[in-house]
This record gives sequence, C-alpha cells and structure tokens, in this order.
Amino acid sequence: MRTTALLLAAVFATAFTRPADAKESPTAEAADAALDRGITELAVRPGGTPGVIAVVQRDDDLTVHPAGVGDLSTGAPPAIGDHMQLAGVSKAFSGAAAVAVVKDRALKLDDTIGKRLPTLPQAWKDVTLTQLLQHRSGLPDFTKSPAYERALRASPLVAPPPAGLLSFVHDQPLDFPPGSKYHYSNTDNVVVQLMIEAATGRPYTDVLQEKVYTPIGLTDTSLPDDNVMPSPYIHGYELRPPDPPKDVSQGFDLGWVAAAGGMVSTPADLNRFIRAYARGETANKGTADRQFRFVRGDSEPRGPGVNGAGLGIFRYRTRCGTVYGHSGVTVAYTQFAASTSDGARSATVSINSRLTPTDDPQAFAPLERIFEDAVCAALAGT
Repeated sequence: MRTTALLLAAVFATAFTRPADAKESPTAEAADAALDRGITELAVRPGGTPGVIAVVQRDDDLTVHPAGVGDLSTGAPPAIGDHMQLAGVSKAFSGAAAVAVVKDRALKLDDTIGKRLPTLPQAWKDVTLTQLLQHRSGLPDFTKSPAYERALRASPLVAPPPAGLLSFVHDQPLDFPPGSKYHYSNTDNVVVQLMIEAATGRPYTDVLQEKVYTPIGLTDTSLPDDNVMPSPYIHGYELRPPDPPKDVSQGFDLGWVAAAGGMVSTPADLNRFIRAYARGETANKGTADRQFRFVRGDSEPRGPGVNGAGLGIFRYRTRCGTVYGHSGVTVAYTQFAASTSDGARSATVSINSRLTPTDDPQAFAPLERIFEDAVCAALAGT
C-alpha cells in the first residue's frame, strides 16, 4: 500500500508540474560551433542574406555570433549595438505593454473593441483584447489590402496615423467569427495599440517607455514615426537576383506598420527584452497564466520546431527544448527572439534581408535551422 501511494504521488506530481523548458542538448562548445557554421554558410551563400548576427545568453554568459556584413558600402559586420527594424517582433512589445496596462487594471483581457473603441466598425465590436493578442480576432489584415499597397507606394515617407491604417479594411467583412480560428493579422496589433491609448489616455509611445523600456532597462529601443534609422544601424537590403542588393533601410516611414512592425532596437536590447518578457516581468501572475495558454499557430515567419500562439508570445517546441518569443519579417529584415520561461537562457537571430517560407522555401530552410541551432546553443548543458 505504501509503495502504491508513493507511486501515485509521483505520477500526480509529474502530471501537474510545469514541463521543463529543455529536453536534452549538446555541449555549449558543440552548439556554438554548429551555430557559427550555419550563420557563416547563410551569409556566404550565393544570393543569400548579406549579414547575420545571433546573440546567445546562458545565464550570465553572453556570446555574439556575427557573420557577413551589416553595411555593404563599408564591409562592416553587424554588431550587437547596431540598430535594426524589429518587424513582427514589435508585436511582442505591444503584448508586453498590453499586459502591463492589464496589470494596472486600466484594461482587461476580456475588454472588447466595442467598449474601448466604439467608433470602429460594428462588425468588430465583440472582438476581445485576448483574441487580438492571439490572432483569433478575424480582423482582415490591412497590409494585404490593394488600397494599402497603392497608398504606401504613392507616399512611402509619410504614413497615416495608426487609426488611418484601419481605414483600408473598414468596409471588409471579418475573415471568420472571432475566436473560431487562428490567423496572423497585422490589424490586430494596431487595434491593441489604440486600445492601450484609449484605456490610459496617453500616447502608446509613452506607455512603452514607462511600462516596458524603463522597467526592463532598454536604452536603444523606440517606435519611430518616420523613416530615419538611428546610428549606427544594420543596413537592410532588398534582394532581387540577378540585380545587386538594394539598401532599403530607410525606404519607408515605419508608421505604415505602427505597433504591428515599426519598432527599432539593437540585438543587445532585443535579447534583454525577450528574457524579461518571457519571464512575465510586465505582467501579474494571473495575466501571465492566461498569456501562456497556447493554440496551434505559426508565427511569421515560422519559428523553429512546433509553434504555438499565446497572447503576444509564441511557444517553440524544438529538438533541444521549449522556448517562448516571437519572430518577424519586413522588406529588409528577418528576426527571431526567444527565451526560456525563467528568462535564464535566450537566443536572438537577426538578418538584414527578407526570408520567408512563402517567398522562397529553399532559402528559408537554412534560416529556420539557424533559429533552432540558436535555441540549442542557448539551452546547451541543461
């Protein structure tokens, strides 16, 4: 009887304990070497990205893995303190700001668009903040609108205000009933931005500064309202072989994507942010628990392993273990950042060109392997 009771206790303890972030991993030396090989091969590949920089941190041990160039005109390699566009990783920042405002009780995860933004289309009124953060809203993506594309081409250096971005899909029906499925939409995070402003009565950039940058210690992160990249920066390139790479780092006003993709940061700040965000530094426990409930859904571009979508954060179950973070892509940058749930182990990968599985599956496959190699390097020895 005593043996049976002990066995049952062990079973129940296993069943209700949060799974460990790591499974098994190579030694740190082997993992670092594999990552270095991967990023070097990607940077020298014909027609491949000009530069790559990965940052891996194991507890207090931080290593930087650069390859290729961050500026083709000078040949300078990408550096940990160089600025870059975060693309879709910006959505993790809107998630961090949203849960911070929820923590302050100025906003609730169950608040609806109709309650906070009653002037938006009536078809959107029942969509909740939770559904927006998890891309289960059904809101059509403004960046897929032909009218948006025409407007961007006509005025790349002058963007409308965030509310103006929604006008490109105001008259479109919902893609699906809210909450019924997952579909990544840039519209979601622009609406999150506006809900934060409505709830606090303050500009979104002020909320980011007070609730995200300052508590985490970010000094080189911003949401610009123009096309100017802070110096120094990793130059981003549009690749259209056989034409030479075209520098489009400052080719458009980042207001054209706002909270959905307009953030600028450095590899150092991005690594610091993702460690704090994954451990719930801007959230309270109840909000963090809801944030870490996942549905099947890929980030864009797809992250390593099996992807799951939480509230402003993704889960990546890789061959070496589980991490949490976000990815992103824009015309000239592709990003990935992830950390263990305690913030002790982290990895970021940044390249200065666009690579997605939709645009070029064969070219994206090596990058996806690098994402996983970076995770394995972060988890090495656990």
